[in-house]
Amino acid sequence: MARRSKNQRPKKARKTARKNAGAVDQINDDDIFGTGVLSASGALSQVNDGLGAKVLVLNRNYLASRVVSAKRAFILLAREAAEVIDADDGSFANYDFATWAELSVLQREFEPDNYDWVKTVRFDIAVPRIIRLTGYDKLPKQHVKLNRRNLFARDHSTCQYCGHRFPSADLSIDHVIPRTQNGPDTWENLVCACVRCNSRKGGRTPSQANMRLICKPIKPKRNPLISVRLTNEKYASWKAFLDEAYWSVELR
Repeated sequence: MARRSKNQRPKKARKTARKNAGAVDQINDDDIFGTGVLSASGALSQVNDGLGAKVLVLNRNYLASRVVSAKRAFILLAREAAEVIDADDGSFANYDFATWAELSVLQREFEPDNYDWVKTVRFDIAVPRIIRLTGYDKLPKQHVKLNRRNLFARDHSTCQYCGHRFPSADLSIDHVIPRTQNGPDTWENLVCACVRCNSRKGGRTPSQANMRLICKPIKPKRNPLISVRLTNEKYASWKAFLDEAYWSVELR
């Protein structure tokens, strides 16, 4: 099942695809989902949790750009603003939306556990792990947002003093150099700490409290949640396209 060549598409369609890909940040899922754009490709009127799966987005030059929900990925595919990249054992193939839908029939029969699935009114379709924008070559600014979720992900939800792992509800954020001693809110001065260790340390530095950090806090080169997700085997295909030199965008 060969993918339809881009050169076979009408000129107007190719122009529209490039415009849509360039405006990826302006797409509003709630305004589009369920409208004629998707209806023409088998409207996703009956959905399951597969729409919450994450999809790696590459720009036109095959450089990792961001991570989006399956819902947004399908919108881009239906608009012909993107194509599916199916990576396997170091090689990959490109598919348009229609061909991917056809392949999903075989995938559903022979390897259903390898994919997340979305039900449409006519068939089940596999959620692609990777898509490529066909007319977008820009990269987002390299920035990892400093927030509670990313900080806990960087430290693997592990107290940086006692070394024990805790649920997020039982963790707090500790200033290595306390605020009372002009400690800043930076990656290098914030660590994950359990309530007990944070209370013991109080408004002192680790040396003043006779406590020791198990790891030196640093600013991550890419979003810590990406590293967490890469531990899941179903996202293993992302590794071939992730380069720390340019990949440090936050999940959206």
